[in-house]
Amino acid sequence: MNFSKETAVHAAGDHFFGDICPGWDIDGNANGGYLMALGARAMAEASRPHPVSVTAHFLSPGKVGPVTINPDIIKAGRSFSTVRASVHGPERPIIELLGSFSELQRVDGNVIVDAEPPDLPDPEDCIRVVPHERGLPPAMMSKVDMRLHPDDAGFYAGRGSGKPLMRGWIRLQDEEPIDAFGLIFIADAFPPTVFNANLPMAWIPTLEMTTQVRGIPEPGWLRCKFSTRFINGGVLEEDGELWDSGGRMVALSRQLALMPRD
Repeated sequence: MNFSKETAVHAAGDHFFGDICPGWDIDGNANGGYLMALGARAMAEASRPHPVSVTAHFLSPGKVGPVTINPDIIKAGRSFSTVRASVHGPERPIIELLGSFSELQRVDGNVIVDAEPPDLPDPEDCIRVVPHERGLPPAMMSKVDMRLHPDDAGFYAGRGSGKPLMRGWIRLQDEEPIDAFGLIFIADAFPPTVFNANLPMAWIPTLEMTTQVRGIPEPGWLRCKFSTRFINGGVLEEDGELWDSGGRMVALSRQLALMPRD
């Protein structure tokens, strides 16, 4: 099954039901971007079709199984709706979401982009990431085709670059078209930047993440860059840029995570 089917939700009164499907996990816990996309689909069904900005606070791990999503429209404006939602598993809440939703095709205005897509070798000259039976890379890598910049892939062999930076190409398996919800997932799909900072590689729980969707990508590879500038106070930030095959910046992300723990 593909990403759109495995993040599908179904309405039942004022609630939505869905499933955390197998294979989207890291060591048994569902990827945070996947959980955000699942919740954002219900929020969009309740308001407007496209997420423009979604912020998640992570409360507990998401395990394979059913979830209930409770969207609440806080404000319905002329162009944007503000929506809150809770994603609950069978026993406890998993994430709390707050987002702005609109119709991206109708959002227009001046364009100033003071940046360029990251400079990457061709995909065939990058390092393909495939899942390993020991869990690193995780099972989730079977759901995507990810190619890391050769300079950023050495951490798998214990040779981090020394720079908290991660760059590469990505697309969904079977070249499934990437929609706005796919961008939310991909913004959290790459290995953590801190793996290249020559710090202990261990569990790095995300406290909060925001993803902004600026456009629906053209078909083909996404070109991505994730970087960290500040590691202090027991936390670190990770800033992401997602560019489509036409050279447009289509999504930005920022997440706040705890420092690596042994």
